Amino acid sequence: MARQRKHSPETKVRIVLEIISGAKSVAQASREYKIKDSLLYKWKAEAIEGMTQYFAYGQPTEAKRRAEEKAELERMVGKLSMHLEIAKKASHYVNCLPPESGR
Repeated sequence: MARQRKHSPETKVRIVLEIISGAKSVAQASREYKIKDSLLYKWKAEAIEGMTQYFAYGQPTEAKRRAEEKAELERMVGKLSMHLEIAKKASHYVNCLPPESGR
């Protein structure tokens, strides 16, 4: 059984851009790079979908995910800061109580 080849993202982009720009047809790229045309059509569709998402949302999906993660972490820091302040006040009140008489 033939072993699957791994293609770098840079190679995929280069090949897909050749196809989209019209420099090569899918059949030409398939012969030249020895890649099945069905795989090239798949890469082309994925590239177009990625561009569509980029323009629809204004930023890449990864950047959007990081922004949401940062906002969540900032909320958590705020919540923990509030809990720390409450704990400090509670500690102050506990230290002000007279010691219990132990018999």
